[in-house]
Amino acid sequence: RNGQMLRPSFKLSYYNEYKSYLRMSLYAERPEWSDVTPIPLPCDLEKPVIQILYSERFKDVYSYMAAIMKMKEYSERALKLTTDAIDLNTANYTVWHYRREILKALKCDLEDEFRFTAQVIESQPKSYQVWHHRRCLIQMTKDPSRELGLTESTLSDDAKNYHAWDHRQWVLEQYGLWDGEFDYIEMLLQRDLRNNSAWNHRYFVVNSTDKWNRETVKKELEYAAKYIRKAPNNESSWNYANGIIKKNKFSYDEFPEFIDFCIKLDEDKILSPFLYSTLADIYQASGKSKRAHELYEKLKECDSIREKYWIYKQNLL
Repeated sequence: RNGQMLRPSFKLSYYNEYKSYLRMSLYAERPEWSDVTPIPLPCDLEKPVIQILYSERFKDVYSYMAAIMKMKEYSERALKLTTDAIDLNTANYTVWHYRREILKALKCDLEDEFRFTAQVIESQPKSYQVWHHRRCLIQMTKDPSRELGLTESTLSDDAKNYHAWDHRQWVLEQYGLWDGEFDYIEMLLQRDLRNNSAWNHRYFVVNSTDKWNRETVKKELEYAAKYIRKAPNNESSWNYANGIIKKNKFSYDEFPEFIDFCIKLDEDKILSPFLYSTLADIYQASGKSKRAHELYEKLKECDSIREKYWIYKQNLL
């Protein structure tokens, strides 16, 4: 917040404790598991349809996992078993679901679980299943206080992580944690003004907290213009500016300041296909087809990879 990245103060001790546990012997060799008869994986059947070369440890853990689930055992040892299973395959939704059932049955302190999932996210930040589990924990505790810090930390490593953005937007929308969100977006854009995800998030926040009336669009056009001046060939800011006009069914002539801004850039000999295409749209909308045609000619030269698209646009004049 206020321009500072908030990294959660998670410690590795909880996760490392289980990591040490994982290095112990196979479950089949542990006396405390002698009362459980493991259920072999399909690959261990006499004639499997497809032979999958699972490791010995994987087959051991998941055969006991299948047995525990069949027994419907909700215990501390079952919880530790799910930790082993998750370590081997973070994407196993069934294991995560069963883990939640255990947590509920044992009435576990979910603070430990929040720390555990934070460490899994740190190592597997693009696992759908761990993010869903995290969401379930928030719903169980009705406590979203850790989530903005967690997502800021994750996004500082990968600014385009879809899962982190989706989680953040869900938390914001569900719990109304909008204060300071524009400051966070500004910080991201100051760091990288080409961050498409940050521009998309700005639209989400405005759309969720305000009405897209003429005043709002005008304010946001001024904001986009600030970044267009810094980098006229940055497609992200141009897309945002054009998008908020077209998406909300306004016309360019309702924003003469933005038109003047674009004309001034052109007069200053700014070479930008995004400037040219915006001006072409402006001139076409105002009936100045000849000027739009000239700009499409420029676009065919400076943006030749999309030459056929600009020809198509010309033909619409």
